[in-house]
Amino acid sequence: MAQIAKGLEGVVVADTALSHIDGERGRLIYCGYDIGDLAAHATFEEVAYLLWHGHLPNRAELAEFTGEMARYRTLPPAVVEVIRVLPDSAEPLEVLRTAVSAFAAALDFKGHPSVTHAMALTGSMPSIMATFDRLRRGLPPVPPRADLSHASNYLYMLTGEVPSEQRARALETYLVLTADHGLNASTFTARVIASTLSDMGSAIVGAIGALKGPLHGGAPALVLDMLRAIGKPENAEAWLKAVLDRGERIMGFGHRVYRTEDPRARVLRALAERTSEIEFFKLALHVEDVALRLLHERKPERRIYTNVEFYSAAVLHGVGLPDDLFTPTFAISRVAGWTAHVIEQLKDNRLIRPDAEYVGPMNLTFVPLDQR
Repeated sequence: MAQIAKGLEGVVVADTALSHIDGERGRLIYCGYDIGDLAAHATFEEVAYLLWHGHLPNRAELAEFTGEMARYRTLPPAVVEVIRVLPDSAEPLEVLRTAVSAFAAALDFKGHPSVTHAMALTGSMPSIMATFDRLRRGLPPVPPRADLSHASNYLYMLTGEVPSEQRARALETYLVLTADHGLNASTFTARVIASTLSDMGSAIVGAIGALKGPLHGGAPALVLDMLRAIGKPENAEAWLKAVLDRGERIMGFGHRVYRTEDPRARVLRALAERTSEIEFFKLALHVEDVALRLLHERKPERRIYTNVEFYSAAVLHGVGLPDDLFTPTFAISRVAGWTAHVIEQLKDNRLIRPDAEYVGPMNLTFVPLDQR
């Protein structure tokens, strides 16, 4: 009998030059660059260019690239109408999935997936989410501004006000940190779809569908719910012990790959200190300390540490995003990586088609309908 790796854990199915995760040392690398350096110095546009072209742009390349991607911030009227007719009660990630499909159809994403397709999708997704959020609040959509950065324009389209440099940079750092992360569930989904020679739009719609699952993309808002429920530092220990006693997970801790602290969490912790209200940050810091102590006491063999989602909640809350836009904002970042993986998959493509071990019955005799 073949050996089965549940969830494909430990199975290598592709070569990639896009991102490398060192789970033992807690490192994340994009195209050779440490994530800490990129988060401290790079814009989201520079990181997207890096993932799609394999090198950082010079000043002229970045100016041309930024201008071209900004052209896709203006949504086709048909896409705006699709967003408008969706119910206000729809989950934002469902709206994003549906609108991205409409956007790809409107732009006629036929043929070989390209960097142009990647720019179009990446440029459009903040506009999709901002348009939906404005409409559901009974407000008119805010036209995009090409003179603002990707992060600044997103916040501007949500609020109608140009954000402060601190808020814009905080969001941009988050977008840089989450742009790619190896062969996670949504990225693998995108590569599987691409391997069939489908179009870029289909691959990204599939990736969004995978992200919708709470085991992959739903935790930042749940972290915020947890912190609000705890309320005060003195409540943390009893609250967290009760969660563990019920056999439930503490949100924002543990990772499939990292066996030490998620390097993105280190950056986000420092960012949260600058962007969050002081009392909220003190609460988050205390909850983290108590949670880590309890997890290490109860599950010492598991090596559970803080992951990217814990302080993502504090940062995204601090820049003013509604709770239910946390995961769509993750998608607004990760589309840079998804599209890069689609392009990479097709450079040396082979249809991704794993086997399954059949464990059902054999040699049954068919019984006609009137004898069953």
